[in-house]
Amino acid sequence: MVTSKATGVDDYLAELPETRREALTAIRDLCRRELPGFEEAMEYGMPAYRRRGEREVAVAFASQKRYISVYLLHPRVREAFADRLAGHDTGKGCLRFSRPEKVDTALLRDLLRAVAADPGD
Repeated sequence: MVTSKATGVDDYLAELPETRREALTAIRDLCRRELPGFEEAMEYGMPAYRRRGEREVAVAFASQKRYISVYLLHPRVREAFADRLAGHDTGKGCLRFSRPEKVDTALLRDLLRAVAADPGD
């Protein structure tokens, strides 16, 4: 699944194969817990989180064909975590995990906390 037509995050998660659903549900739970004051919505076919009242998405995640991707759209946070992100599969603005069991929840938790604390641009 690259782009979902789901209108809500529950529907998005329901579309996923069971092997991925558990990992992405855990990522969702982490986002909801660590991003107070953020709204959850579907954007660009994936679950996304933006600070309440703002237009820009700060965090999103998706089940891609070969990866579980987490998009972190705060450059300062990515820069601050460069040492911890080294050795992980990253792209411009995203962190990819090749298998559900490879999702580093401790790293994601810390990244999300940093996003919540960062005022953005």
